[in-house]
Amino acid sequence: MSAGQVHATALVHPGAQFAQGVSIGAYSIIGEHVVLGEGTWVGPHVVIEGHTRLGRNNRVYQFASIGAPPQDKKYAGEPTVVEIGDGNTMREGVTINRGTAEDTGVTRIGDDNWLMGYVHVAHDCEIGNKTIMANYTGLAGHVRVGDWAILGGATVVHQFVNIGAHSFTSMGTYLAQDLPPYVMAAGNMAKPFGINSEGLRRRGFSADAIAHIKQAYRTLYRSGLGLEEARRQLAAVAASCAEVGALLEFLERSKRGVIR
Repeated sequence: MSAGQVHATALVHPGAQFAQGVSIGAYSIIGEHVVLGEGTWVGPHVVIEGHTRLGRNNRVYQFASIGAPPQDKKYAGEPTVVEIGDGNTMREGVTINRGTAEDTGVTRIGDDNWLMGYVHVAHDCEIGNKTIMANYTGLAGHVRVGDWAILGGATVVHQFVNIGAHSFTSMGTYLAQDLPPYVMAAGNMAKPFGINSEGLRRRGFSADAIAHIKQAYRTLYRSGLGLEEARRQLAAVAASCAEVGALLEFLERSKRGVIR
């Protein structure tokens, strides 16, 4: 344990490691195998345990729990991991469980993500960069979330579901199948409702790229084609449009099927 600003009531294991500029709030508990990067702020009443590593400039608010054992009956105490990158915000009551030996053994979160109050990230999830998860969003085990995805409040995601980059869900959405990149979804069960065109414009996508994505959406969801025939038509466009290529690659990787 290196120098840092630790409240007198915090319980920090001597084996924990943290860099300069780390702050630990009142009554927080930091376990033996925890590593905290430079500038990370941990508020009061936070528990960080297990083999858990946070990078630089993260903010963890009160009553969050990071690195607890997975909620999986098969878990037998293996030394699995949570890895969190830089610049993430985890608001009140966020829970992030470590991985399981049934998968890679790692629950991984990238950089610059915003997890609002009471978000749950279960074992073996992988979250990219610059995502937003609104209050009460819940990810079951083994879920993958692509960069820039936005999940509305109380979105619930079934285990093993993949969520594509730049996608968007409305509040109260239940995803039992994969959500392709760029697509907006709502409802229980989730249904597609166009593409996230406003988000794409804000992120600098060209008008031409957005037009190609819109046409790809029509091919996938409005043409009446079966999934395989839609994929063949998208393949003809993918060679000249990287964005459609990314959509096609996602469809080809899907194991649970995509929302339709």
